[in-house]
Amino acid sequence: QVRVVESGGGLVQTGGSLRLSCVASGSIFSINTMGWYRQAPGNQRELVADITSGGITTYADSVKGRFTISRDNAKNTVYLQMNSLKPEDTDVYYCKAGVTTIARSRLRYWGQGTQVTVSS
Repeated sequence: QVRVVESGGGLVQTGGSLRLSCVASGSIFSINTMGWYRQAPGNQRELVADITSGGITTYADSVKGRFTISRDNAKNTVYLQMNSLKPEDTDVYYCKAGVTTIARSRLRYWGQGTQVTVSS
C-alpha cells in the first residue's frame, strides 16, 4: 500500500508565490519520476512539471521560468515552488509518483489534489 499526500495549496494574489509539497509513503522500494499535474473542471489533467530520480526536469511551457520542481529522495518528497502566479494558474494540483513497490511492482500513484487559487 502506497499513499501520496499533497499540501501547500491556498489562495494567493496575482504575482504571489506558493510552495506545494508531496510525500509518498508505504511499501516503497524506490520512486522513479515524481510530478505535478493540474486540472480544471471539465478539462483534462495536464503536466505542470516532473522530475526523475536523477534530477532531470520537464516543465510545461506555460510555467517555465516561474515554477521550479525539486525533490528530496531521502524523504520521498517532491516540491513545486510557484512564483509570479497568474489567475490562469488556478486549478487543482495533483502529485503523481512512479513507484517500485517492495513487491517489485511498478505502479503510479496519485494524491488527492490540492486547490490553488490565484485572485486577480
